[in-house]
Amino acid sequence: MIRLEQVSKRFGRVDVLKALDLEVERGHRVALVGSNGAGKTTLIRCLLGEYSCDGRVTVDGLEPRTHRTQVLSRIGFVPQLPPPLKMPVGQLLRFAAGVCDADPRRMVAVAARLGLDADSFHRHPFVKLSGGQKQKLLISIALGRDSDLLVLDEPAANLDPEARHIFFQLLAEKQDSAAMLISSHRLDEVAALVNRVIELDQGRVVLDDRVADLVDLASRLRCRVGLLRPDEAFARAITAWGFTGDAVRLNWEGSVAGPDRLRFLGVLSRYAALLAQIHMEEAETMAAPPGVGHV
Repeated sequence: MIRLEQVSKRFGRVDVLKALDLEVERGHRVALVGSNGAGKTTLIRCLLGEYSCDGRVTVDGLEPRTHRTQVLSRIGFVPQLPPPLKMPVGQLLRFAAGVCDADPRRMVAVAARLGLDADSFHRHPFVKLSGGQKQKLLISIALGRDSDLLVLDEPAANLDPEARHIFFQLLAEKQDSAAMLISSHRLDEVAALVNRVIELDQGRVVLDDRVADLVDLASRLRCRVGLLRPDEAFARAITAWGFTGDAVRLNWEGSVAGPDRLRFLGVLSRYAALLAQIHMEEAETMAAPPGVGHV
């Protein structure tokens, strides 16, 4: 579906992309990872037709620079940084839907699933929304249409844990019909979402690996965490994930989106000296015998 052949891009004297060869097919969920300056955003902008480049970039045989309208109508794109658009939310939704001949009510429905009532912000300038609201709206525009290629640049960075879970459910609904390119600085943020990892370093592909596709994107884990003693910093951190604790806050319970398990364990690792026990298992199997699923 995506093909890059000897793609290079230079800014001044700096070679940002260096003779990249890459193919991504429908059904591939690709983590595009690398440090700042590795070339991830430049690659995405070449794919969207925003930059000219040496070599050849095609989406199903169409070159984004030459056939930009046709290519963009098939791409759902979530940028890392929301654009500083002053237009009202309602106008933005109508414009975005018109570009790809979609129904803006589908985008409103996706926003509602993410916890954003887009209709209530109908006349509100996009630029004045909070960071989380902007992210939810951009995701709604990308996923509330018939796109067969999703290009997502740090897509869940500003989402709360519940909205992240809904976002993963939305991706699960498209995982068989679309190709996904998910850019991130950190592999642990997106590892459970993907079945392929591509790492860029100084404009070159240094890793292209298929990974186990075992996590159900729509899954949810029920979790219990026990502490050796109360701790206010831990309480603040785990409350942000929607967990609740008992009177003395030694035992905490809540749920975590399946693809977020590694990220959640990363949070717990900061408080390793406080942990007495961790219990995690799929939500539908919480009735399992004691001892099953302990970490």
